[in-house]
Amino acid sequence: MGIESLLIFLLVGAVAGWLAGKLMKGAGFGLVGNIVVGIVGAFVAGFILPVIGISIGGGIIGSILHATIGAVILLFVIGLVQKKR
Repeated sequence: MGIESLLIFLLVGAVAGWLAGKLMKGAGFGLVGNIVVGIVGAFVAGFILPVIGISIGGGIIGSILHATIGAVILLFVIGLVQKKR
């Protein structure tokens, strides 16, 4: 992976995490938190979306949308787990 790919990977994670934070809680999680939430969200969406038959186009916008959907799912599940306690 080249430096450009790594920077795009981190940028997509940061934007997706920030968007998911805005959609779910109304606030972000800081730069590192947004990157982590966005990247983990992309992996979650990579597993869940194909199973339910959803396909999102390519490109940077598609990647951000894909990671944001996964991050929202991730934050929703984390919220459910925290409410159970």
